[in-house]
Amino acid sequence: MGLIERVFTGIFGDGRNVIVETAEVFRENAENGAARDASVKEQAMQQFASEFTVRRVGMFDRLMDGLNRLPRPLLAFGTIGLFIVAMVDPIWFASRMQGISLVPDPLWWLMGAIVSFYFGARHQAHSQDFQRSIAQTLARVPTVIANTQQLDVLRANTPQVADATPSALAIEAATTPYENPALDAWETNQP
Repeated sequence: MGLIERVFTGIFGDGRNVIVETAEVFRENAENGAARDASVKEQAMQQFASEFTVRRVGMFDRLMDGLNRLPRPLLAFGTIGLFIVAMVDPIWFASRMQGISLVPDPLWWLMGAIVSFYFGARHQAHSQDFQRSIAQTLARVPTVIANTQQLDVLRANTPQVADATPSALAIEAATTPYENPALDAWETNQP
């Protein structure tokens, strides 16, 4: 018993685990790593929370906090609104986009710089692609107008769209048999 006890004491002795300690040299202990990650996340959350612990008592501070939170939702809802308006009234939308196409490049660059500094994005590098896409969209306006006019003709309130009087051509087309080679081949192969 003494020899086995000495071997186990040499490997696991004195409250240590030599195998685990050796393995941790090559691989991180998952439990300790998770504890460190939790500690880092907790400290980050405390730092974020400390921003809101300062009580703003003045009306000016409250107003500025409110204004700082407005641009992102306004831009998001405004963009969604533009898509809705483009579907509801494409002619009105296209005429407004004509006005936007007349904005000079330096003004677009300035607007791009303001937006990119505010949101931390590189909007300015993509502004030329944006203008090119607007030009391509405006080039499709005559087609959209023609298609919209054709669709307006098909509205239910357009006179004579749903004419229920019998048509001689429709009756003849419905009652005249037509040639069907597959059906003819099937009928010839039936006993």
